[in-house]
Amino acid sequence: MVRLHELVNRNSQFIIATHSPIILSYPHSKIIELSDSGYKITKFTDTEPFIIHKAFLNNTANMLKELGID
Repeated sequence: MVRLHELVNRNSQFIIATHSPIILSYPHSKIIELSDSGYKITKFTDTEPFIIHKAFLNNTANMLKELGID
């Protein structure tokens, strides 16, 4: 993130394909979500990686149980 930020400050641009909520959280990013029906610009907090990671971190025991790991 630090190196990404340094390069952005030097007017670099990036196209990054990721499921990382950390990378997705980079400020002022334009997040384009691709699906079978096309694409849409979305907010970081509306992405599937964010939603899944948040649910896991907020309720780890239940998520592990849901996965059959208890």
